[in-house]
Amino acid sequence: MKTALVTGASRGLGAEIARGLAADGWAVAVNYAHDNDGAGRVVSEIVKAGGRAFAAKFSVVEKDQLASGVETIARNLGSVDLIVNNATGPQPEMPLMAQTWRSYLDQLEFFVKAPLELLQAVLPDWRARKSGRVVNIGSEIAELGNPYFGNYASAKGAMLSMTRSWAKELAPEGITVNLVAPGWIPVERHADVPQDKRDWYLARTPLGYFGKPRDIADMVVFLASPKADFITGQKFAVNGGRTVI
Repeated sequence: MKTALVTGASRGLGAEIARGLAADGWAVAVNYAHDNDGAGRVVSEIVKAGGRAFAAKFSVVEKDQLASGVETIARNLGSVDLIVNNATGPQPEMPLMAQTWRSYLDQLEFFVKAPLELLQAVLPDWRARKSGRVVNIGSEIAELGNPYFGNYASAKGAMLSMTRSWAKELAPEGITVNLVAPGWIPVERHADVPQDKRDWYLARTPLGYFGKPRDIADMVVFLASPKADFITGQKFAVNGGRTVI
């Protein structure tokens, strides 16, 4: 049984990705920074379904916590074979003149710094074994460029470019790197979004309905599987056709 680390997995997309990987035979490290109850629920659900899981509490934006976090996962589940970079922080929308360099750095820390330092923590082992996989969770916003969201859009765009560069560098060593770019997939934190915003989004979605967290999880599971052995450096949009408009 191989081991997957899913960051930000105590709720939302991360929780569903963790459950999907577990159902496909992976031992799953459910990473989280604060939500003890949520992570505990995800682990319990996986174990009750017959899988293996471990609640791995550490902040992905704190470099000094990464090495110990990876070591703890190895002791409890085995060495990490797959990283799913899903963790995120607050995503404030703000007009251009209210944006600051700090507001950009806040996003870059989650979507560039954390994936970089986490990969560096496992890369010596992966290189020795000639195997390993990274699946980054990007966003359609990197291409659509939503207004008032330059901080988030630029960081997700950087994540996509980083994915492609890593893929080319690491391919000779048997390591694949891909990115899944969701559209707006409503989860718990979107419960209070007003109906007019939902209608506006759906009117611009060719398929005409919202995707579900399982849609994202299924794509991640595929990219983590042997069926994707010959795929690297790619972006997979899961957004009902919005980026073909």
